Amino acid sequence: MALADFPAVLGFLWQPARYKVAYGGRGGAKSWNFARALLIQGSKRKLRILCARETMKSLADSVHKLLSDQIYVLGLGGFYRIEKKTIVGQNGTEFTFAGLRHDIASIKSTEGIDVCWVEEAQSVSDSSWSALIPTIRKDGSEIWISMNPDFADDAAYERWVLNPPPGAIVHKVGWRDNPWFPQVLRQEMEFCRQTDPDEYNHVWEGCCISLLSSAIYANELRAVDREGRILNVLYDPARPVDCFWDLGFGDQTAVWMVQSFPFEYRCIDYIEESGKTINWFLTQMQARGYLFGIDWLPWDLGLHAASLGSGKSVEELMRLAGRRVRIVPRLTVADGINAARTIFPLCYFDRIRTEAGVKSLRHYRYGDVKTTGHVSREPIHDKWSHGADAFRYFGLCAKGPKPAAAARSGRDRRDEAVGTWT
Repeated sequence: MALADFPAVLGFLWQPARYKVAYGGRGGAKSWNFARALLIQGSKRKLRILCARETMKSLADSVHKLLSDQIYVLGLGGFYRIEKKTIVGQNGTEFTFAGLRHDIASIKSTEGIDVCWVEEAQSVSDSSWSALIPTIRKDGSEIWISMNPDFADDAAYERWVLNPPPGAIVHKVGWRDNPWFPQVLRQEMEFCRQTDPDEYNHVWEGCCISLLSSAIYANELRAVDREGRILNVLYDPARPVDCFWDLGFGDQTAVWMVQSFPFEYRCIDYIEESGKTINWFLTQMQARGYLFGIDWLPWDLGLHAASLGSGKSVEELMRLAGRRVRIVPRLTVADGINAARTIFPLCYFDRIRTEAGVKSLRHYRYGDVKTTGHVSREPIHDKWSHGADAFRYFGLCAKGPKPAAAARSGRDRRDEAVGTWT
């Protein structure tokens, strides 16, 4: 394939540069062309290519299939051998795959990476970037970044678009730059343009969104941003950390970790994963070294859910681990949303540790639900709703701390000393 067969805007993929960044909306064929460029370059000279993303639960989450498909489109089936976990060329070129959040230790031990391609980079956290970049340290090595932006304050957008480092080539790539933009996508795009201009600008034009038009906490998050309540929050070791859980196994489990102060709540940490046991979560949390208070479990799972294959309930396992467990009151989703809205003005969020949780709140939105012939507005259950559900439970259970003189003694005593902020 000749260079002329590539969109002109992506010609920089053949130029030497430490960082190559393509961002924009749907239909620009960024991933498609990144894959083709790497396969062609790997066929010309031996390269070690790492294909990474923030999370990779299985190889199905990676670009392995995209690369495999393009091998045959490019007629390189005789050159590349597609294996279960890697793709290997006759000249020694090798493609490997990893998730940054959990595989960073193994990535650090990998030597001699020539190119690291970070796909769906809009989801990569600042801590993952900080760990990855110094790992790709071979002379002449490159980091390729492809993404469709979400929010302007996302770590990836700030790092690669708003404040790109020296040596970065950054281009916005959209559907207009794709000479092979298919008619079926054009029809979808035009329908979106006519029916939902805000969604069109975000999805198809690659514009950042401050808040989704249907975001449930839109007004509350505008106030959070306006008042600068996303910042660096220090943990106060004199105060307990209460934890608010939304439980799942095949689905996501999310936990907000919060310290209560007079007239404010400090959301100091957040954790979310899928397919992990309760013991895994407790181990991760204990490693943080916090003084833990109460674990609040949802009413529908806290008492009776089988604990991820253990035969014991979640509540039983947590109590055996020495945790102090209580159950969230059984109230409606609407009640929980209203309760969360009442505490939002008192909440401060750690910029780094709660980044994923804040993103889930930004994406928590209403959708049309058809029931018995009627259409109603209900919160959408998707990958973002788990963190938002845990935050609802926080709203339902949050209580302002008592004055120091009235604090209880023993296990429930809460020191009222105010922590330090940065």
